[in-house]
Amino acid sequence: MASIQKRDNGSWRARYRDDAGKEHARHFPRKIDAQRWLDEVTASVVTGSYVDPKSGRITLASFFAEWSGRQIWADGTTKAMSLAVRSCTFADIEFRSLKRSHVEAWVKKMSQDGLAPGTVKTRYNNVRSVLRGAKNDRLLAVDPAEGVTLPRARKAEYAMAIPSPEDVGKLMAASEVWFQPFVAMCAFAGLRLGEAAAVQLSDIDFLRRTLNVRRQIQRAGKGQVSITLPKYGSERVVHIPDGLVQLLATHVQQIGVHGQQQWLFLGDQGLPPHQNTTGYWWRKTVKAAGLEAVRLHDLRHYYASGLIAAGCDVVTVQRALGHSKATTTLNTYAHLWPTAEDRTRTAAGAMMDHALGNSADSLRTRQT
Repeated sequence: MASIQKRDNGSWRARYRDDAGKEHARHFPRKIDAQRWLDEVTASVVTGSYVDPKSGRITLASFFAEWSGRQIWADGTTKAMSLAVRSCTFADIEFRSLKRSHVEAWVKKMSQDGLAPGTVKTRYNNVRSVLRGAKNDRLLAVDPAEGVTLPRARKAEYAMAIPSPEDVGKLMAASEVWFQPFVAMCAFAGLRLGEAAAVQLSDIDFLRRTLNVRRQIQRAGKGQVSITLPKYGSERVVHIPDGLVQLLATHVQQIGVHGQQQWLFLGDQGLPPHQNTTGYWWRKTVKAAGLEAVRLHDLRHYYASGLIAAGCDVVTVQRALGHSKATTTLNTYAHLWPTAEDRTRTAAGAMMDHALGNSADSLRTRQT
């Protein structure tokens, strides 16, 4: 509902009511200006870009404080989102003054501060999700972060470090006996650090040779851990090789399990080890193996590359790794799958071997 009325002082009063029934009004010296303003408001309502004029005083920080309380997030997501907003250089700028240039300046600053392209992208995406939430609540007419150029990340085939089988063998040999199963579950079952730390005896089915990934360990404050569900889509059953089954069985028999929950590995206060403790064990192992710059997460890449080399398809690898979507697997490991050219070359080679094999006797007869 909208109207224009002439006031006693000669100005024109334009007013309208929004979807919530709240009245908004402005005064103009000319009727044509009042009509133009109402037309703009009507167009924004029709196109879905209408914003309450008073909402422009809200800041990203204040909106996030209210909006985040309505989101269903895991603890890790909550911390990551809060960190991204706190690091944002325009968190205290009112929405009505927020421009794309503010976002661009923030992205540039993160790059200049030495943050990796992947970290910059993660923080940008987290903040952008807040901005989209504000837009959905009609507090922003447009998303100022849309289309902002991010620093270029290295291609996966160059950025990914995959240990060789010889290096994995050295790491296993250099591991202390009680730590070997931890390394083996990362290398031969593809578990993440937090997933391996959270394994209980009941997760292992020795007869069926399977390992259930049901939880993960996350750091929660100084020296504390939280036990949570795995990352979204990561609960899974991993089919493990006989050698790993035997290694786990020997660990249970000789080292034992810990606490009422029967944890395979023990950190402080009767709880599984957190990231810092595991990192310390890993660095000692790498040094003892005579290797450098090998991350524990690289063993997960080693596992994935082995599955791909053995001919496993995308969905099989996705399920084994616990990726929520096949696109995640492809984006990470697409460069490891044989290309059409590789398959063509292999097929032609097999045809050639078959043809020449059948005529080998005649070829040798001609040559003699």
